[in-house]
Amino acid sequence: MLILAFESSAKAASVALVRDGKLISQYSQCSGLTHSRTLLPMAEDMLKNTETSLKDLDLLAVAHGPGSFTGVRIGVSTVKGLAWAAEKPCVGVSTLEAMAWHGLAKGGLVCPVMDARRSQVYNALFEIREGRPVRLTEDRPIALADLAEELKALDRPAFLVGDGAELARRYFEANSVPCEVAPENLLWQSAWGVAMAAADKTPGNADSLLPVYLRLSQAERERQEKMKSEK
Repeated sequence: MLILAFESSAKAASVALVRDGKLISQYSQCSGLTHSRTLLPMAEDMLKNTETSLKDLDLLAVAHGPGSFTGVRIGVSTVKGLAWAAEKPCVGVSTLEAMAWHGLAKGGLVCPVMDARRSQVYNALFEIREGRPVRLTEDRPIALADLAEELKALDRPAFLVGDGAELARRYFEANSVPCEVAPENLLWQSAWGVAMAAADKTPGNADSLLPVYLRLSQAERERQEKMKSEK
């Protein structure tokens, strides 16, 4: 199965082409430019250089959240547009599950963390078993204090991946929670992880592909708080 995958849920953006679990090509960029300027051009360039057309693809995949509201929207919208145009199946996968694939070489307990602000992270826990991450918890926004207590109860060192890894490491080390931050090449979200997570998912079509935010946007929270104060 030939999968074209997209990842734009955080600062880094990437696209990857994966056939039957083997990486053919991956383009990544972490330049601070908006994903609306970089994501589709990277995909077009990669397909051209690998002499691959949309009709050759079996599946389009994207990290559909959690993550940056703008970044997730851009990734999902890009894949929806391509799926409609090419009449190809597509699937959204958890950003956190895709990140957990970066723990394969390390093994053990993998702890993806994305900075969700307000002293929280987006997180799920996974364990590497038989060459793949197995989910231990659902995706959730969680306070670092609560996550630290969970990890203490498990009494195993956690392998931290994601843009919230350094934030989590500082808190965990201050509270005697054993952990290790992934090296730079494994730290950031990647489209390769998205493709690997998508391989065993049931695909849908562009109409069924939706973002998953886990919580309201800051603008929506502020609007609700304003409405409450006006009552």
